[in-house]
Amino acid sequence: MAPDGDHFRVRLTHSLEVAQIGRTIARVLGLNEDLTEALCLAHDIGHPPFGHAGEDALKAALADAGGFDHNGHTLRALTHIERPYPRWDGLNLTWETLEGLAKHNGPVRHPGWALREADARFPLDLATHAGLEAQVAAIADDIAYDNHDIDDGLRAGLLTLDQLLAVPIVARGWDAARARFPDVAPKRLASELVRSQIGTMVNDLIEETRRRIAASGVASADDVRAAGEALCGFSPAMREEERDLKRFMYANLYHHPRQLAAADAAHGIVAGLFAAYRADPSAMSADWCEGVPTDEPGRSRYIADFIAGMTDRFAIARYRELVGAIELPEGF
Repeated sequence: MAPDGDHFRVRLTHSLEVAQIGRTIARVLGLNEDLTEALCLAHDIGHPPFGHAGEDALKAALADAGGFDHNGHTLRALTHIERPYPRWDGLNLTWETLEGLAKHNGPVRHPGWALREADARFPLDLATHAGLEAQVAAIADDIAYDNHDIDDGLRAGLLTLDQLLAVPIVARGWDAARARFPDVAPKRLASELVRSQIGTMVNDLIEETRRRIAASGVASADDVRAAGEALCGFSPAMREEERDLKRFMYANLYHHPRQLAAADAAHGIVAGLFAAYRADPSAMSADWCEGVPTDEPGRSRYIADFIAGMTDRFAIARYRELVGAIELPEGF
């Protein structure tokens, strides 16, 4: 979720930034740039409104219907819900795209119902690692939100530079930026910190991935899938530093009291919408309410499909229309 205002990152802008990073890495490594970009752009399509808070609410609402998982829902949206063609459901995507979206975070040994359904239609070899393009997309995602959340956290006033300088990788980057631009104001230099830190992570990733590829002896995409381990990744030292940064961000930004209050409100909105549509499916849009299944778990899953396709603002508006007034916390 973004704080109040239109100048913070949302899923769309985040996905564009992931694609920029992913495509650059793919180009340097000689991978399929188009496939990498497609995976980066589509990796968060399955997120419901309010991101992980909305996902938790739908997971609870569908507890008796198989639950909800945003990664599985990405495949469901792209192979079932979207229907622009007259002869089949879903988009006309390659197997490599579907496989990469299913497994970009690694092998899936216990898929949820949505991913199992997609796998039944397009066998995706869920127990193996995906190709290198998907592995790049996964770490480009980490690099993007690790660094751009610093930018948003500073601008929102949820983080301070003094706090951030307790993280070693940030402190080194700040010292280097100050040395290069000693006369630049700290507020403007924060953007250089974020930019250069992305470059540091990307360069480390490229060097380490090249080393792993050479050591593994892989010569094809099938060899990559059969390698038994991820070949794209940070060096051990960078991996630890990136984990330190994540721990800091969880403690100081993602679990900030304002963020937690916003997440609680978001959970209530999604849960309230599900209950309202469950009680009266005709309240959904006309093109949805006509096809509501009569039996479970199809009925609950169908309602969740509708809610998962909402934007944050649309969800808030529908909640106020169907459930009632809601007082949103500061920074929602």
